[in-house]
Amino acid sequence: MRRTAVIEAAFARGGAVVALESSVLAQGLLPPHNREAAARMMAAVEAAGATPAITAIVRGVPSLGLEPDDLERFLARTGVRKVSARDLGIAVAQQADGATTVAGTLTMCALAGIEVFATGGIGGVHRDAPFDESADLVELSRTPVIVVCAGAKSILDLPATLERLETLGVPVVGYRTRELPGFFSVHTGLMLTATLDTPAQIADAWRAHRAMGCRGAMLVVQPPPADVALPEALVDEATVAALAAASAAGVRGGAVTPFLLADIQQRTAGRSVTANLALLEHNAALAGQIAVALAVARFDAAAT
Repeated sequence: MRRTAVIEAAFARGGAVVALESSVLAQGLLPPHNREAAARMMAAVEAAGATPAITAIVRGVPSLGLEPDDLERFLARTGVRKVSARDLGIAVAQQADGATTVAGTLTMCALAGIEVFATGGIGGVHRDAPFDESADLVELSRTPVIVVCAGAKSILDLPATLERLETLGVPVVGYRTRELPGFFSVHTGLMLTATLDTPAQIADAWRAHRAMGCRGAMLVVQPPPADVALPEALVDEATVAALAAASAAGVRGGAVTPFLLADIQQRTAGRSVTANLALLEHNAALAGQIAVALAVARFDAAAT
């Protein structure tokens, strides 16, 4: 796996590294918002004392970190395919550019030895089509990574997604919240069984999780910043309307999520994008703090 010089140096000194997915940049947010997202997320990780590592397949090479020319190509969104865990080998064999989803990034983290990953929201069980379930859920159940997010994307069936996470044995930890966030909104009414208040506590819980032989991920959720969060009713109304529009347009498969997010952006007069950018930065900052706490614990353990 190729690493940029900065990331290679971080690994060499035992520093904190946080993975960031590339699909949110190449298929999620539209320009120029994707460029702003990349800058804000990387800056937030660095401000916490960690090193950001955007994961991607770059012309067939699994990569941690994107060189400036590669990042520009991914931000331009031309010829960059969406790569889930199942697609990684094919993208490598075909020497393609591939932007990793949550599932794809989880697999890359496992290969690279990265313990912390920040994203916006995970995939889950779809509304009105419970058979349509994101590969993110299964990958979370079998890949040992801390995933920091604002819950599942609001376009999904959130109660069903939370139930599936429970069935798959994935612990969902609220960071200073007892409620599953609604991605764009703070409240969903879905209560969590575990709440922690500091990055150090999350690091401790993760080490205990691994010591008990648990092989899957730990999902750490926090609501979007209150000053940009959207009312739950507004999000639900916009989502229902966007789903109807997608059905009428015959949108299917991997094109559904980008279509819905763009439609919701219009229906909320751009407020959803403001919230999305803020929560991505917010999650990256927390992930950086958790990664630093883990690195400090490793250093202390080695010193004793």
